[in-house]
Amino acid sequence: MRDSSLLRKTTLLARDNLALHDRQIMSAEIAGKIILLDEIRFRETLFIYVDFRSEVATHLLITELLRLGKRVVVPVTLVKEKRLLLVAIRNVEEDLVPGYCSIPEPRMELRKSNLVAGSEVETIILPGSVFDERGGRLGYGGGYYDRFMAYEAPQARRIGLAFELQMVEKLSLQDHDEMLDLIVTEKRIIQGIR
Repeated sequence: MRDSSLLRKTTLLARDNLALHDRQIMSAEIAGKIILLDEIRFRETLFIYVDFRSEVATHLLITELLRLGKRVVVPVTLVKEKRLLLVAIRNVEEDLVPGYCSIPEPRMELRKSNLVAGSEVETIILPGSVFDERGGRLGYGGGYYDRFMAYEAPQARRIGLAFELQMVEKLSLQDHDEMLDLIVTEKRIIQGIR
């Protein structure tokens, strides 16, 4: 177990240094694994992050989930309220615009017409900075996903997407850090202990 902020910083730097081509290949491998999971195949309403910077890419995965007829829900970051707004989308290219910190988010009109309650979400697919072999996750420090999982969608299965370089044996977690059910990397699927 190491200092969380230093571990987060060094891991994100390593992730940022991955070549774009390598990130794309590994993201495709991760998407190929996740699409076969029961938590995806047998669920209807799926919450998934929209990738930003060097995160595991999700645009193609979202497009495939929509093609399969899934109800795909993505987040809008509400900074003042320190929470996520859930909005259903139908098309990655048409429905998303740059939002908070330039992260792609649903267009304003969709935020009014396509709101989804956390209680409707069956599976959550989320990013993070560092993950461990038990299903532990360090986010980016804002607590948005931890609060969402704990208070708005505690019933949902939780799947983290990570590159293998983001994995450590055991994280030093805080009480508010939520555990995951699964972590999918380009090499394997890790079963969490939630």
